[in-house]
Amino acid sequence: MIAPRHLTARRLASDFIRLLRDIRLWPLIWPLIWPLLAAAAPLDDARKLVDASEAQVRIDPERSRDLAERALTQLARLPAGGEGTAGAQADLRMRAQLLLCDYHSERDLAAAERDIAAATTLLPQIKREGLRASLLSCQGALREGAGDTAEAIALYSQAVSVAETAHDLAILADTLYLRGYLRGVRGDFSSGLADLKRAHHIAEEQRLSEHALSIQNAIASLYSRLGDHAQSRHYYEAALKAQTASGLVREQAVTRNNLGRALENMLDLDAAQQMYETARIQSRQIAYVRSEAYALRGLASVANARGKPEAALPLIDQAAQLRHVIPDERLNAQLLIQRGVALRLLLRLQESADALEAARAIFFRADALAELARAHRELAVTRAELGDWKAAYQSQFEFKRVSDQLLAQQLDERFATLRIEYDSAAKDQEMRLLQREQSATAYALSQARAATQARGIAIALGAVLLALLAAFAWRQRRNSKAMQQLAMTDALTGLPNRRDVLGRLAAQLQAAEPACALLIIDIDHFKRVNDQHGHHAGDEVLRSVAAALRESCRDPISVGRFGGEEFLVLLPETRLDAALTVAERLRARIAQLDVSRWAPSAPVTISIGLAVAGPGDDSASLLRRADAALYDAKDAGRNQVVARGAKAVRTERVST
Repeated sequence: MIAPRHLTARRLASDFIRLLRDIRLWPLIWPLIWPLLAAAAPLDDARKLVDASEAQVRIDPERSRDLAERALTQLARLPAGGEGTAGAQADLRMRAQLLLCDYHSERDLAAAERDIAAATTLLPQIKREGLRASLLSCQGALREGAGDTAEAIALYSQAVSVAETAHDLAILADTLYLRGYLRGVRGDFSSGLADLKRAHHIAEEQRLSEHALSIQNAIASLYSRLGDHAQSRHYYEAALKAQTASGLVREQAVTRNNLGRALENMLDLDAAQQMYETARIQSRQIAYVRSEAYALRGLASVANARGKPEAALPLIDQAAQLRHVIPDERLNAQLLIQRGVALRLLLRLQESADALEAARAIFFRADALAELARAHRELAVTRAELGDWKAAYQSQFEFKRVSDQLLAQQLDERFATLRIEYDSAAKDQEMRLLQREQSATAYALSQARAATQARGIAIALGAVLLALLAAFAWRQRRNSKAMQQLAMTDALTGLPNRRDVLGRLAAQLQAAEPACALLIIDIDHFKRVNDQHGHHAGDEVLRSVAAALRESCRDPISVGRFGGEEFLVLLPETRLDAALTVAERLRARIAQLDVSRWAPSAPVTISIGLAVAGPGDDSASLLRRADAALYDAKDAGRNQVVARGAKAVRTERVST
């Protein structure tokens, strides 16, 4: 947080002395004001140290710590002043202690607890009530580092309430940022995004540009947890560019670690390794141990992905040594995951199982579904290689259960997230229109006053005003329709987007007789087209497939783009056999497409997952069955149709 700008104490003292001399009261007043003047200059020096410490938080944490400690030393030498001076001193002490708490919360839990205790003793004396919220935030950060995310969320929520009550916008932006990020970690994506968007808006309004970049990073992490790694990469790269221009070395290291994870998820291992290595170097330059440990974890993960466990284990050991001084249980669990994978690749299976089980327990306590699913999956593989089939089956079952829970949560939260984004855009548009209307109203009022002098002019102006209002109303209606159309249409293919098709699916399932079938269509080996021929060729292939589907699907059939290379087709009042016929006709139609202009070596085929709705089905369950059928089609060799009915699985495969 950044403190407000103050007039220097020296300047105030100089002006006051000059006034006293002018009115000849100097000999009488001097003995009374000398103690205040003696304390004013050191207090101003301490304030400068605290302000400088806050400015260094995102650049050089060690420099920030040193400045905060020097400020506390300076403040300890000051005499206890009057009520106003005592409050100002308490505020500065509190800010310095909280800066140290922020530093120690990532390095030394015991020192952070001492900072909290020292700050707590200052609460009765402070004037700036928003600092109470910062103290709660620091307590929340310690609970988050210890893996107690539920308690951390509760403390962050208290901090938000206190900051709102105190109307301290700078601190409110910080508390919303902390709560929004942790909500995203726990899978509460829509609430997390709402917090982060609000924090970003406040930071930009208050011109806290550096804090706005940190919030932008957190928004990128949330999109990554939603599975939208391309969108998160876009946010990270934009933030990294701005942080580099501003010289924010600490923030650059954090962003490079996050960007490395996004690239790793996109299987771009070379780029991910480069990001992790640069983050490691930058972290060492500023002695940022936590970031260095995360960079080592990333490098170990890349080594494991390349089948090089002998290179991964030394990196994990280095990170583990650093981890001993870092209060971060989630990092500990992530290192245990990589250790378990490396040990399994080296056939040290029992050690692998022990490490993975320890990671699973930590993620379970933290309620981190994505990481928990990963731990169950790796445990299933290790236990299967150990020959413990019962335990392997149980781990696989838990992986499937947690993955299904996460998928359903991601689907629900993605809709909520899209709604938040759409509502934000609509509110922005509404605000712009209101501002235009206010301008028009102000103009009309000024003309009305002039109309008292010339009735004829008033009538003319009234007509002009009515015309303007009519034009504004017409334009607003046109913009509203255009926004609605854009919100329901995929820009690349011109097809309805997933929101449109899923809305029709929900309406169909709410009908008295919700008999319908759903197809999820995936273009086979689409990534190969992008890799070999470029994204332009990939876009043209997507347009060709979309055009073929549009031509082949007539009312009442609905077709739309689900995302990436996937499409949805909704067949109302259609049973399994008829749906299979339609699916096979679509598969054959796409196989006949000629895309040689854009991808000479890549003929287009599709895999189709088909599910038929039954009583009690909702959108999420029908999507899950269709998605499972699609994966069956891929596992069976692609270019075929696999169907699942409402109760039991019925498989129908057709291949070339």
